[in-house]
Amino acid sequence: MQSGALFGLSAAVFGEITFADGAVEQGNFHQYAALRMAQAPRIRVQVLESGGPIRGIGEPGTPPAAPALANAIFRATGQRIRALPLRKHIAFV
Repeated sequence: MQSGALFGLSAAVFGEITFADGAVEQGNFHQYAALRMAQAPRIRVQVLESGGPIRGIGEPGTPPAAPALANAIFRATGQRIRALPLRKHIAFV
């Protein structure tokens, strides 16, 4: 769950595929920016027992990360950002 959320936040802040001379510039993840440990928020995960079979849980953290961050930025600044990556619209320290 933590890695899924961090992957989603990384995509929200940095996620961009760029092209040069008709080709993608990012060949793999080593050329794709991601949050570093010092930039990552503390994430607390609580697993609730349902009695059913154990299944994967990593993916559900990814999709809500970008809208949650954009809503938090709006709440803090009043600036509604509707385009990604967010770093093109606001400075992250």
